[in-house]
Amino acid sequence: MAKYNDVLVGEMSWPEYADRMKKNPVVMLPVGAIEQHGPHLPLATDVIVPTEIAVRVARETGSIVLPPVNYGYRSMPKCGGGDRYPGTTNMDAATIVGQVRDIIREQVRHGARNFCMVVGHYENQWIVTEGIIQAMREVEDKGVRIMQLQYWDFLDNDTIERLFPGGLESMALEHAAVLETSMMMHLYPERVRLDLIPDNPSAQFPNYDIFPHNHDWVPDSGALTSAKRADAGKGGEIIEHYRRTISAAVKSEFK
Repeated sequence: MAKYNDVLVGEMSWPEYADRMKKNPVVMLPVGAIEQHGPHLPLATDVIVPTEIAVRVARETGSIVLPPVNYGYRSMPKCGGGDRYPGTTNMDAATIVGQVRDIIREQVRHGARNFCMVVGHYENQWIVTEGIIQAMREVEDKGVRIMQLQYWDFLDNDTIERLFPGGLESMALEHAAVLETSMMMHLYPERVRLDLIPDNPSAQFPNYDIFPHNHDWVPDSGALTSAKRADAGKGGEIIEHYRRTISAAVKSEFK
């Protein structure tokens, strides 16, 4: 069983947390979502993956990892399948903004000055940014620095081509598809329903959104393209790539 309480704040006692804060660690906050990820992956995939990446980065960089923000901004059809699927739990933007702002503010109260937000749900990107901006208004005189990243931005084309010769059909359609499925197969194989991995054709989206959402845009499986090329070994290499490249970025920003 993995020993996580060396970096996970939620598993520390308050004296352990206080001792860690004396070393001025980078405080990492995964921000995910509860959202459908096809019939084969858990609803919490967007929480699980960024948290696991953050744990690996924290161990290399001397950082600590806060309990994640589990719920995310509303799922959109062209990147998350939308709200047609049972279990997808959408939050208003103000709810996520307030959580991010308040978490930062409270950590600053305990002595934190350096932060890294690890976004694991595409629709959260600008919402987390607003939470950071609002927090900075309250604490900017205390020397606070906040890094925000979307982990998938660290996966370069050369790595994709090496692992998946010929590339992937479309990074924009990689929801519940090859990359997420491969990573989950590596991290938690027991949570992946191998017999239900979808092999549907890729979604064909127009270059606009429509409200109410048109559910016919999204394949019935919820995966925006086929996940049949998913591979646990390649998932492990992807996770390792994220650990290495994100750790380098954190070390560079917080020398």
